[in-house]
Amino acid sequence: MKSLTTNEIRQLWFDYFGELQHQQVESSSLVPSNDPTLLLTNAGMVQFKDAFLGLEKRPYSRAATSQKCMRVSGKHNDLENVGPSPRHHTFFEMLGNFSFGDYFKKEAIRWAWHLLVDELGLPLERLWFTVYTDDDEAERLWIETGAPPERVLRFGKKDNWWSMGDTGPCGPCSEIHYYWGDLDKQVAAGVNVDDEYLEIWNLVFMQYDQNAQGELKPLPAPSVDTGAGLERLASILQGKDNNYDTDAFVPIMDRIQVLAGQSDAERQANLYRYRAIADHARAITFLIGDGVLPGNEGRSYVLRMVLRRAARFGKLIGLEEPFLARVAQVVIDQMGHHYTDLPAKRDFIMQTITAEEERFQRTLSTGLNRLDELMADLRARGQTEIPGNDAFFLWDTFGFPLDLTRDIAEENKLTIDEAGFRAALAAQKAQSRATAQDVLAQDVSVYAELLGNLKEQGVVGKQGVKQLIYENVDEVDTTIVGLIVDGQMVSEAHKGDKVEIVLPETPFYVESGGQVSDTGEIYYFPDDLDEPVWTVQINDMRRPIPGLIVHVGQVTQGSARLNDPARAGIDTVRRWDIMRNHTATHVLHAALRSILGEHVHQAGSLVAPERLRFDFTHTQPLSKDQLHEIEELANDIVLANFDVNTRWTTYKRAVDEGAMALFGEKYGDEVRVVSFGEVSDWRDSTVSMELCGGTHVDTTAEIGSFRVTSQGSVAAGVRRIEVVTGRLAESLIEERFDTLASLADLLNAQPEQLANAVTQLQEQNRTLQRELAQIKQQAARDESQALLDKTMQVEGVAVLAAHVQASDADTMRQMTDWFRDKLGSGVVVLGANINDKPLLIAAVTDDLTKRGLHAGNIVRDAAKIIGGGGGGRPNMAQAGGRDVNKLDEALESVQEWVKVHLE
Repeated sequence: MKSLTTNEIRQLWFDYFGELQHQQVESSSLVPSNDPTLLLTNAGMVQFKDAFLGLEKRPYSRAATSQKCMRVSGKHNDLENVGPSPRHHTFFEMLGNFSFGDYFKKEAIRWAWHLLVDELGLPLERLWFTVYTDDDEAERLWIETGAPPERVLRFGKKDNWWSMGDTGPCGPCSEIHYYWGDLDKQVAAGVNVDDEYLEIWNLVFMQYDQNAQGELKPLPAPSVDTGAGLERLASILQGKDNNYDTDAFVPIMDRIQVLAGQSDAERQANLYRYRAIADHARAITFLIGDGVLPGNEGRSYVLRMVLRRAARFGKLIGLEEPFLARVAQVVIDQMGHHYTDLPAKRDFIMQTITAEEERFQRTLSTGLNRLDELMADLRARGQTEIPGNDAFFLWDTFGFPLDLTRDIAEENKLTIDEAGFRAALAAQKAQSRATAQDVLAQDVSVYAELLGNLKEQGVVGKQGVKQLIYENVDEVDTTIVGLIVDGQMVSEAHKGDKVEIVLPETPFYVESGGQVSDTGEIYYFPDDLDEPVWTVQINDMRRPIPGLIVHVGQVTQGSARLNDPARAGIDTVRRWDIMRNHTATHVLHAALRSILGEHVHQAGSLVAPERLRFDFTHTQPLSKDQLHEIEELANDIVLANFDVNTRWTTYKRAVDEGAMALFGEKYGDEVRVVSFGEVSDWRDSTVSMELCGGTHVDTTAEIGSFRVTSQGSVAAGVRRIEVVTGRLAESLIEERFDTLASLADLLNAQPEQLANAVTQLQEQNRTLQRELAQIKQQAARDESQALLDKTMQVEGVAVLAAHVQASDADTMRQMTDWFRDKLGSGVVVLGANINDKPLLIAAVTDDLTKRGLHAGNIVRDAAKIIGGGGGGRPNMAQAGGRDVNKLDEALESVQEWVKVHLE
């Protein structure tokens, strides 16, 4: 049997299937593109889903990949097994070979056998093969290939039926298992039961598409999807009985041990924690690399949960300071040669990890103390379940993911009322939110049927509806080839109907990459008429399935009919505003990276006609100086009047040449590169080169003025800038000039002198405020002197209880202090109406506090009369209430109170 490193196994896979005419395809992002039914990519076939459904045509019929995968939620959730299990992971690489209507069971089985047995030399006496319960063909093929009949076993749907989720491609599968134990102890009954029988490769024979109702529909062409765990193959070929002892994990755990300063014995004693940290470090590195940031919902919550779980395990082995970024460095160094985006994003990945780890540490100790108190209280009462409300409190207040609370509870032999937790979470949100799958996983059968018909009739080509967005076409004469109203295909739509129109070609842009859809009109206007026969106002565009574009709008005149001639035209003024803003996002991106650093990457955008919104990775707010530099550089790029160039090339070549690919975007094998400011004799680097399918101006000068309107924070490690350009920027400038002129008129100053004029005005205002305060204080002292004469003697104690005029509590306290100082020995209680609310302040000199008089008790009892409460120190206290009309009555009660309580 060959001995290979993890990297060598991956390369051997590509070489083997490359010789079998398989196209090597790059791993897709962990963030699934255009698939609302999936939180994270969990299998190699995810990026090929549309190809299996017949909705997308690839330029190849065979493919081989090494796919980044995460399994931490939904049907495929391995989180709780990570650490204790020797083979389960949150993040792993799935090797795969795929056939899209090309080969099927015979070839898939023969090639799997040849690779494992003949190429890698796995001993046949340790291999077991399973097939679906009624898959006679697969069983026969394994035996014909060389498998002993007694080693080919049948299993039901639980073990040998594969589906990506509750909906989507699925079919019977055949699994290959490797036995790790003593040869003389292996038995057929152990397969799919005993951990010593390790599943290493799953051959899925894609035959069906399962809809939300559970119905199985045959796929257009039977296909093959296989998945082999890279880490599991490595454990076999490296002679290790668990994945964590392979070269994929040992260097990571070595780094953890060095950081923790532990001996080998201590590492062994904490082995499952080391394993969990190593696994989670890989997961968080790749998640952040693919644009996911920590948060409280969706995949952002998954990242936060996994990172904080690793941080807590680190704390349990003595790592008190943030450490995960230094562990992630090893992951990047190990895997960066294949996943080349990781080294490029190294700084950002490490900054994001450290920021989240620090955020967690600020609340961890307090949260753990609260949880310890809670568990101690439960044990004292003989209870074993943490109430859902308490688990939710830990999540909401201290950022404790439920999984973390569950881990700690299990360590203390307790459980959690998870239903109660979910109920508390739902209550906080006030409204239940349907999941993305409920909202978006709609039935697309009507669109698939329509597109299929149009292709069969030759109305559209193999790629579907033709887009004219790159051909400088604003309108096109065409024909209506599809009408959909209320989800049903119809032959006509009448005035007032909301309709979806399909044309064989269109100049309209469909929302993508942050750029909003075009709007416009579709109408029929014969030359011999004075007005259109019908008009449809288009307000949105959609691509419900690959290859089909629908124009969403409302019939505003007449009745549109299937096969009617039509003219489709976009709103060109709006399109120009959008193009300016889209090219401006590239300008802004380049300026941000130049001013702030290469760690800046686009994390989201909105390109609309009225503004652009740009989210980018950066951990600190921007200073005024930085904003000024960014805006200045952006306008310099605009004024340089660079040609905006576009070209099509392969994804790999574009990235190798330095083009930036955006987080979370799905790219095909052919990509469009938009660039400006190319390398020249006087410029040693291109100003901007990005993969982009949007519409752009021809030169940067066509953007016009570029003005930043705001900046802010979106999430941890993500900032947002909003910008206006072109006509909207000119409007903003005009508006601000008008404001400037108005202010200059008001202040009787020239615009360039406004700053000095306002400074002088502010100084005058401060002077007047000081003078007014002095006047108020003098008036208060004058009033105080008059009130002092109203002091009463109660059992030889001076008592002053008076209703005063004061604007705030501070003034009242000053008056109270003045009275107390004047009396030398006595009790002072003042009341005032402050913003229609009664306020009492009391002061007692120190000699009288020794005789039982307590300022806090005085105002507490007096405040009951005005419908309030309060308290304070023995020598000074304050109270408020609701009924200002009873303020005098409360003050009158003071003398009697003193008389009763005086010792």
